[in-house]
Amino acid sequence: MPVKEGPNILISGTPGVGKTTLAQLIAERTNMEAISVGDLAKANNFFCGFDEELQCPILDEDKVLDELEDMIAEGGKIVDYHGSEFFPERFFDIVFVLRTDNTLLYDRLASRGYAGKKLEDNVECEIMNVLRDEALENYAADIVHELPSNTPDDMENNLQRILAWIESWIRDNNIVTS
Repeated sequence: MPVKEGPNILISGTPGVGKTTLAQLIAERTNMEAISVGDLAKANNFFCGFDEELQCPILDEDKVLDELEDMIAEGGKIVDYHGSEFFPERFFDIVFVLRTDNTLLYDRLASRGYAGKKLEDNVECEIMNVLRDEALENYAADIVHELPSNTPDDMENNLQRILAWIESWIRDNNIVTS
């Protein structure tokens, strides 16, 4: 098996916690590539229907996985998506689950136009630790890390923590960077 160019990271969490922003910041400061599953699905029309109640498209997980397979094999990818259950465990070296205070999350989602059941379900998901628990059910507990994402300071602390982890991974895996 060829050596990966770098680690593969999953950044998970309820919509509105800062996954895409954090992934982009990491990519800007490393030679890694940020991949938003939502953007990938939109660009390639990887949908298999529409959920009328939640007013959102239904992701075709098989098409997403097929598209990601070779990219993940290369390594050096930061994938952001709210869930983690459909990704194979072998895809990721580490998983970060971002968490946000419910009041802040409610306001963030409302400002994005979330309303009704969609807003309620996402806030309830955060309250009930659904995405953290999902990550712990699908990955070894030692690679799943829960991070607060309430303030710009939290974002910066998370960025620094992840950058330090990447440096350690590169060193431990004897990867030569350019």
